[in-house]
Amino acid sequence: MDNDPPKSPEHHYHSEATVLRGHLHLPLRQHIHPQAFARLPEDGGYISQHAHDYELERVISYTRGYTQVAGNQEIKHGRGFNTLATAVVENLNVLDVVTADRVVAQLSTEHPLERDKHTPRISLLGTRFENLRIAGHPVIFDFDHGDLDLDFFGARPDDDTPYTRNPAFIHKVTRQHAHIRRQHNEHPETIAGLFDDLKDRFSRTEESFADSDGQEEAVECSFVNQASGYYPGHTCGHVIHIPHFGTLYLGVLHIHHTPSHPQWKTPATTVELSMIKMRLGCAIAGTTDVATAKTNGGSKPIGG
Repeated sequence: MDNDPPKSPEHHYHSEATVLRGHLHLPLRQHIHPQAFARLPEDGGYISQHAHDYELERVISYTRGYTQVAGNQEIKHGRGFNTLATAVVENLNVLDVVTADRVVAQLSTEHPLERDKHTPRISLLGTRFENLRIAGHPVIFDFDHGDLDLDFFGARPDDDTPYTRNPAFIHKVTRQHAHIRRQHNEHPETIAGLFDDLKDRFSRTEESFADSDGQEEAVECSFVNQASGYYPGHTCGHVIHIPHFGTLYLGVLHIHHTPSHPQWKTPATTVELSMIKMRLGCAIAGTTDVATAKTNGGSKPIGG
């Protein structure tokens, strides 16, 4: 009938979370299967997973971890589709070098109800490090100087512009990348070779965003602008190199925008948060991610 109200969009949820994952190469070859892995069905709902007393050959351990993923339409009139991904690790210990009482990764997104809007609101509320230490020394974040920015994505663009085309977000990313490169360049005699990948990995400028207009865009950044402390090693922004241990990347965010998702055929934004990425490279070699959360999602009209 011509007077029928317009159909509400059908939303496809995507949310997943993991307490710990990775792979060791030395002194033993060991795949670390995703611990307490949770993935949300496309139609939403709620799933949680728990893990207790994990220990891998006295290399990596934690006493408790859990994940939760959820997806639903908000009950308030006119509000959109909410997705949540949470990963929590308690009493983390890596070789008695990196320890933390609690590490929490939490991502939540809200996709608009309108069928012609696709850019989500993104929140990191609840995300935190509790008593993160390196060799017993606390890793310090100065809130007054903006060392942590849990509002890194800012407000959802009113005109549905993707974050990777949003001037405020682009300014934050390019300023952060420039800060990391500047710290690297200021101490070449100290850290040369320790951060070989930083210049390439954090090379974004505003011109590089302009050159990719209308294309797929992938951006790496961090809600940690600066870490400091009296721990051994050297720091560039959120990246810490620890001699005879390896490199830590704190609060890593990956955001990926595609103009046409292969399944939903609409623009889509994927966000992934890894609280601690460890690249171990001495007596112990391997890669490990601690507390990861990932969300995206897409809508289309029913029957579309």
